[in-house]
Amino acid sequence: MSLVDDFRSLHLGRAPGDPLVLPGPWDAASARVFADAGFPALATPSAGVAASLGYADGAVPPDEMFAAVRRVARSVSVPVSADVEDGYGLPPEELVERLLETGAVGCNLEDSSGGTLKDPREQAEWLAEVRSVAGDRLFVNARVDTFVHGDGDPEQAIGRARLYVEAGADCVYPILAPPEVLPRLRAGIEGPLNVAAKPAGPSWRELGERGATRITFGPGLLLRASEALREIAESLKQT
Repeated sequence: MSLVDDFRSLHLGRAPGDPLVLPGPWDAASARVFADAGFPALATPSAGVAASLGYADGAVPPDEMFAAVRRVARSVSVPVSADVEDGYGLPPEELVERLLETGAVGCNLEDSSGGTLKDPREQAEWLAEVRSVAGDRLFVNARVDTFVHGDGDPEQAIGRARLYVEAGADCVYPILAPPEVLPRLRAGIEGPLNVAAKPAGPSWRELGERGATRITFGPGLLLRASEALREIAESLKQT
């Protein structure tokens, strides 16, 4: 079984309360830590990678983002999915080629740009082109940004998600959807559902019971690691 087949199979047949948990490495060192801990796959967060490279979220030049993903993918033997934001304006052929060159087997593609939601039908058409070019070589996670840049209407999120699934998306990601609306999203959306876990929010197991198929963390794990490093730095000052 290829890495992409392995990654796709990890999303299937998940029992309620047992979602796929994908830690978000921001560099090769963190990727090896997560892989050595036994996680079956990883998913890079664009915000976490941006912080590790010294950029604000959304400001990483595409060449640097693809290079960072390549370092993560080559450092581990498990499947790696890459958050490549809105695709950086690249045509589907180039986007798919560059992703595959990194060694990634999946990608996040968001439906907003510059804080504004894209037309959902145009986004669906673009996703269909990505799927046509990629075939089965990439697992496409279509991000739905209505809870970030829209009015937070679950029905709008469901409508967008359905268009993206029809276009060939393997999974949809209504980022920052409130936990209480997850059952409604689960009932209205076919296929795997990606949910972000927050430190102060429900556990990943609870999110799974509410409908999540897979759990990611955005830059949350980098922030926790940075806080631990900050404590170490403070202790060094006192010795």
